[in-house]
Amino acid sequence: MFNLAMRELLLVAALLFTFIQPAFTAEKPENAKKQTKAGLYLTAKEAYAMKEKLGDKVLFIDVRTPAELVFVGSPVNMDKNIPLLTLDYTHWDERKGKYKKVFNPDFVSQFDALIHARKLTKDTPIILLCRSGSRSAKAANLLSSHNYSKLYTVVDGFEGDKATKGENKGKRVVNGWKNAGLPWSYKLDRKHSNLLTN
Repeated sequence: MFNLAMRELLLVAALLFTFIQPAFTAEKPENAKKQTKAGLYLTAKEAYAMKEKLGDKVLFIDVRTPAELVFVGSPVNMDKNIPLLTLDYTHWDERKGKYKKVFNPDFVSQFDALIHARKLTKDTPIILLCRSGSRSAKAANLLSSHNYSKLYTVVDGFEGDKATKGENKGKRVVNGWKNAGLPWSYKLDRKHSNLLTN
């Protein structure tokens, strides 16, 4: 009798656990560059669904450079562009064949200003998006060290991961916001810009 009651109790507990888990949770990425201290991950589709469901109760921040947004496009439902890195047009990276990227010295203060302006807290859920998930992980870790707690990174980013074989090898066609067919545009709204005057 006791064993039967215990089994039924365990079954009910297992079912309840299944239903109360967070609705938005991608698996921990295998790539160490995409892992974060917060350990909160979303796919592009999950990020879109979370923003649609929670609206202004979650911030959706694109941490790519403004040039990336202009020339590659951006999600239409993002709240703001706060770049983690900026291009240093005075220094050239010979190995990569392009201008060097440097950390945005105002990154954290721009987050602080946005949180204050929106009357939110550092416990507000924040979705971070970059090209493919590595930069958003760096951004999440930086913000974690400044007491932000609910930092979700989009593991497949805006453009997605590169194909490792086949005719599209080396192209970003595997996953990501654009490849998932989620709404995006080349046109930016001024409210999305990282200008401090907004």
